Amino acid sequence: MNHDDEHELFQRLEADMATPADGTVVDLDKHRKTPPADDAPDGPPPVAVDAPAPAGPGYLDRVAGAQLRAIVPAWAKSRAELTGMAKWLAAYHAHQVGYHAVRSPLYAAKLALRAPSGAAKFVGGTARWVRDAEGEPVRLAAVRREDAGEYLKLSRQRDGRVRMRTLVATLGMLFGLGAALALYVLAPEWLPAVSTAAVVLALGAAGTPADQPVATRAVELPKVQRLTSDIVLRALGALSISQINQAMGKGRDGFAFTAPITRDGPGWRAEGDLPFGVTVSDVMDRRDRLASGLRRPLGCVWPEAVPEEHTGRLVLWVGDQDMSKAKQPSWPLAKAGVVDLFKPAAFGTDQRGRWVDVTLIYISGIIGAIPRMGKTFLLRLLLLIAALDPRAELHLYDLKGTGDLGPLERVAHRYRAGDDDEDIEYAIADLRALREELRRRAKVIRNLPRDICPESKVTSALADNKSLGLHPIVAGVDECQVWFEHPKYGGEFEEICTDLVKRGPALGITLLLATQRPDAKALPTGISANASTRWCLKVMGQLENDMVLGTSSYKRGIRATMFAWGDKGIHYFVGEGSDARIVRSVYADAPMADVIALRARAARDAAGTLSGHALGEEPVVDPSGGFDLLADILAVVPADEPKVWNETVVARLAELRPDVYGGWEPEQLTAALKPHHVGTGQVWGKTEDGKGANRRGITRADIPNAIALRDGKRDAS
Repeated sequence: MNHDDEHELFQRLEADMATPADGTVVDLDKHRKTPPADDAPDGPPPVAVDAPAPAGPGYLDRVAGAQLRAIVPAWAKSRAELTGMAKWLAAYHAHQVGYHAVRSPLYAAKLALRAPSGAAKFVGGTARWVRDAEGEPVRLAAVRREDAGEYLKLSRQRDGRVRMRTLVATLGMLFGLGAALALYVLAPEWLPAVSTAAVVLALGAAGTPADQPVATRAVELPKVQRLTSDIVLRALGALSISQINQAMGKGRDGFAFTAPITRDGPGWRAEGDLPFGVTVSDVMDRRDRLASGLRRPLGCVWPEAVPEEHTGRLVLWVGDQDMSKAKQPSWPLAKAGVVDLFKPAAFGTDQRGRWVDVTLIYISGIIGAIPRMGKTFLLRLLLLIAALDPRAELHLYDLKGTGDLGPLERVAHRYRAGDDDEDIEYAIADLRALREELRRRAKVIRNLPRDICPESKVTSALADNKSLGLHPIVAGVDECQVWFEHPKYGGEFEEICTDLVKRGPALGITLLLATQRPDAKALPTGISANASTRWCLKVMGQLENDMVLGTSSYKRGIRATMFAWGDKGIHYFVGEGSDARIVRSVYADAPMADVIALRARAARDAAGTLSGHALGEEPVVDPSGGFDLLADILAVVPADEPKVWNETVVARLAELRPDVYGGWEPEQLTAALKPHHVGTGQVWGKTEDGKGANRRGITRADIPNAIALRDGKRDAS
């Protein structure tokens, strides 16, 4: 060691000895690396950048912000779930009883065949008991040790046992034979038979090998591994996410559990925080790897985000069965019941098998998916629910043209299947009429007293009032992109549908649009941005996902891209005032749809609400081309003409608008006024030569009354 090293060592020892002995633990390595005061660099002393730690909330603040767990589980509060579970248990045990009852003769035959073996075992066991065979190994051990005293003691003990057991066996045999003889002679005929059968069965049970049971299993219960923290950490470690792997490599957990792993419905629920920088979306992108790490089918593994928490809070739900294969509870509306569209109705179940409701009034909805994932079936299911409200007026358009909405044709006010020119003309005329109905309803609502309509929207009570004409209207369109991409009417379709989406819900008009190509052309921005309810089955990319579920849904971890090809009918549902939920819709096939539609028609027959297409009526096409016919009639018929012939009105209308009314016949005017509830009748007048004549005409006072009724005004002039 040179002098410089000695000097440095002396300085270190001196610094260590100068440390005050106040019991403080000092990190010597850090302390030794600190340069001496003489070698300290020039400049201001270091400044602390971390503020002092706050004292933290008090006890009352912590209690006020505590998350209270439910005293009674959610499944126990649901009468439907309790009833369903009780029915399932009853069916389960009834199946077991029936299964074994049918096989009971086979079981009896097996036991009878094994009875000789059982008898031999019984006799042999009794003989070994009498001669004290269980003590023989101990006596032989004494012989091997040549311990005469112990052997003699054991022999005397054996002799006493054998004498006593021989006496007991002899008495038992004598009494048994006597009882059997008395039973044979004195008892009824059936009793010896029953006793003999019982003895044979008992001997058969005694002679049954342990590896050859008599009864077979009636039910094979699924063997599901209990979810533990080790399994969760193992699965997350298999995702190849660098931050998780780094945390585990340093001996830390890659997942901080924030609550115990608990049983949640037919599965397990784990909740916790991912490492810094890892989001739930990262895990959802690797759902297939996560399922592999958990050793569970893909349809059992459902990672979810917690919207009210940070993006790293993960809820992992692992089901006992694949969601697409698990048996759904019976749909409450499958066999009976009607619907009030102003109240929630069940349409599917979540991962836990609990019913999820939807209220089909006050909404506009979008359904999106790639082909063959159940989009049309979901739309038809929602329309079946609407059909079960006898007040609802259905406008149905199957633009795919395959007839999937055919069962509902018998209750539809307007119906078309196909995209031919005449189908498109029919649809655009119906949408124009819906737009006029929307305007009429707005005026009716505006003029109602506040005590009757305080919220300025249609209610169930107002819908019951037939004089107001505010019954629910539900329009369903499958493959709606055909409308919006139409070369002639595409712009008008978009304009009207956007208006219905924005203003229709408050006025009792619901528009449901389904498409297999959710892009900007198939779902115009004005529609996709204003739809309040969304159903998204499997899609292939982020753009389609966000078009259906809303902007930035993909970034927030709501990703319908994670659904597998086998997840038919499973979708993200956004609506009912809740964040996105994973739902499996009820599978209503064509026969079930026919049965429900027939029930809906019967309810309409009873309520007297069948109309339009369901009665074989075709809509009256307005020959005015969209102009206000009533206003034009008032313009050409002055107030001093109380009644006027149709031919006179037609001639004047042709002068007013030649391109619209030119070529009209008097009969056309009668047909055009019929939808406005304006009738025509015989009117006395004079011809050009001054002669009087009766010809078909109108009463001018009927025109302003029709305008008042149409526009919802209290009076008209």
